Amino acid sequence: MANNPAHDIAVVGAGIIGVACALRLARQGLRVVVIDPQPPGHGASFGNAGHLATEQVFPIADVSILKRLPGMLLDSMGPLRLDWRYLPRALPWFTRLLLNLRAQPFENTVAGLRALNESSLAAWQRLLGDIQRSELLKVDGSLLAYERSESRQALEALQQRLHQQQVPVDVWQAGAIRETAPQLSERIQGGLFFPRTGHFIDPYRVVTALVDAAKAGGVSFLQQRIAGGQVQDDGVCLHTDNGPINARRVLIACGAHSAPLTAALTGIKVPLDTERGYHLMLPHETGRLPFPVTSLERKFIMTPMSDGLRLAGTVEFAGLQKPANMQRAWQLHRLSQGLFREDLSTEAATPWMGFRPSLPDSLPVIDQACDGKVLLAFGHQHLGLTQAAVTAEMLARMACPASTPAPDLPRRERYRLARF
Repeated sequence: MANNPAHDIAVVGAGIIGVACALRLARQGLRVVVIDPQPPGHGASFGNAGHLATEQVFPIADVSILKRLPGMLLDSMGPLRLDWRYLPRALPWFTRLLLNLRAQPFENTVAGLRALNESSLAAWQRLLGDIQRSELLKVDGSLLAYERSESRQALEALQQRLHQQQVPVDVWQAGAIRETAPQLSERIQGGLFFPRTGHFIDPYRVVTALVDAAKAGGVSFLQQRIAGGQVQDDGVCLHTDNGPINARRVLIACGAHSAPLTAALTGIKVPLDTERGYHLMLPHETGRLPFPVTSLERKFIMTPMSDGLRLAGTVEFAGLQKPANMQRAWQLHRLSQGLFREDLSTEAATPWMGFRPSLPDSLPVIDQACDGKVLLAFGHQHLGLTQAAVTAEMLARMACPASTPAPDLPRRERYRLARF
């Protein structure tokens, strides 16, 4: 490596995490390059639900997952699906997940998610304000609605758990819901409203807005595939399909694809798997909802966006190689039937699938290794969009502790790579 590489930091991954981090790092005066085989924002960041989910402080699974396992294996359209052919590969990951559901690890997970989520809204407001694009985020709250009277007890129990975690939440009766969201059907009996949540009018536009600001700040973007790399005395050398790239430091932020490069550079094998998430975009359904609405019983979310209504929220464990089962995306429309006074139109609807990076304790890795030459920001599961801005601030403080402004950020002890 030359004694003076062209880049201070090479960011591997051009999703919402990598791009937000690149912008923050560049604003600390660092020379930054972002590398990804796809154009920016074309992975999981393109099709997420668009919900700023600060209320989601509990991991995706609890002990009831054991009772649900037969259904996960047999029901290809279920909200939580485990492809039986993938079970041998997934079994070690699920074993670690179950171990993390014990009392103390579970409390650690909740504390870690809560710390990140409590800081997420303010961090996003700072980030979008800095680039004069605050209109991309609507802080109008979100609703978790229920239809069946027997669900009320579960909702009240959830409200109590959220109250214990100091998550702002209000109980809404059916009348308040119909007044605020009149197109929802009479089946809705009530719900929980989360006033300190929000939604993005188009997640992909958020990424492109950050990319434009990053380019204006000197960040370069390369569409190349990383084949490996090595840590050297004076930095890191990345091997790409277009030759080597040298940098003083590297940030691994390539989501569900982060494990091989992490192992190559740090020697640590991270138990990273993917929640394959689906959405169905309905372009003719603008104006149906004022804010995101999640169905407690049907287990999916509907988010209003500038280009229509996005239905999302199913989870499938089938790895990175299996082709998408787009029937799972179309199933979201079937789930929506009966939730509105008039059923949603599927005219010109488009299905999508993406890979959410998930670790068995539901917490991301936000850390540094190899004497600070390797930075890491991945494993945010279905909260990548929510936690992107606060992750970028944590990485900027890590990379430039003396020059970074000091908002009250989560401590990174819970997110260390060494826990694996």
